[in-house]
Amino acid sequence: MLKTRFTEEFGVEHPIVQGGMMWVGRSELAAAVSNAGGLGIITALTQPTPDALAREIERCKAMTDKPFGVNLTLTLSINPPPYAEYRQVIIDSGVKIVETAGSDPSVHVEHLKEHGIKVIHKCTSVRHALKAERIGVDAVSIDGFECAGHPGEDDVPGLVLIPAAADALSIPFIASGGFADGRGLAAALALGADGINMGTRFMCTQESPIHDNIKNRIVGASELDTQLIFRQLRNTMRASRNSVSEEVVDILNKGGRFKDVKDLVAGTRGRKVYEEGDPEFGIWTVGVVQGLIKDIPSAGEVVRRTAADAEERLLGLSRDVIVASPASAAV
Repeated sequence: MLKTRFTEEFGVEHPIVQGGMMWVGRSELAAAVSNAGGLGIITALTQPTPDALAREIERCKAMTDKPFGVNLTLTLSINPPPYAEYRQVIIDSGVKIVETAGSDPSVHVEHLKEHGIKVIHKCTSVRHALKAERIGVDAVSIDGFECAGHPGEDDVPGLVLIPAAADALSIPFIASGGFADGRGLAAALALGADGINMGTRFMCTQESPIHDNIKNRIVGASELDTQLIFRQLRNTMRASRNSVSEEVVDILNKGGRFKDVKDLVAGTRGRKVYEEGDPEFGIWTVGVVQGLIKDIPSAGEVVRRTAADAEERLLGLSRDVIVASPASAAV
């Protein structure tokens, strides 16, 4: 059993989190992860209204009696969602874990903590993680450059970002971006993290609500089959490399602005990719870790085998790696 500060603080069996993913984080997936001992996450804004989120939370409760959380991603937009209403639904539902991401979560953290809710904030840099720690979150998720979605603008990969976070933070943190199996979990723990967050790996499971065509696309893809878009706008996003992402990059490279690509990158098109299975219809996010994914198991199997493999690898290293003292080396 891999016990860490994260498992103790959040009451889960394994230090494995299924991150909140737009259009993917629904009850079937979240409950399956939680039932296997990980931490499943429902994505609030996947639900069209706060009332729909309330119903989704009740569905998840009917599927698991284990801890699960709700993701609330805060974005800057002309017509922002009613965040306060979504937050109140989470509070009223009795959910005790929230994952925040995106913009400054201070006002939400204040309200959530007043009701005994633990908050994990997703960050892409140590400086942002330290700010999250100062405003009172209970843990942070550190997203390395390898991650799907928005990796930030610093381009620091996990191999450096994770130990840098371990050196700077006093609260528990989980590592995100580039994790798909027990090797990654063992490495993250060795680098100082208290667990891992996996998104792309859980997209490619039986309970994932995305179309089988997309799951098979992930299985058949390599680590080279993603593309960074919006670099020119300093809002970098990692997506699957397809005809749409290539067109977006070409337009922006030629001096285009967001208005010139907004129809190409519309979220409704990405949602249809997941629902209808045409990987060339729109922009959809996936991490470079897809190159390590070769099957479509149940979410529970992913949790169990990731934890078991990590434990076996860590125990194996303790047996197989001989650290000689200076005295014995001299002899």
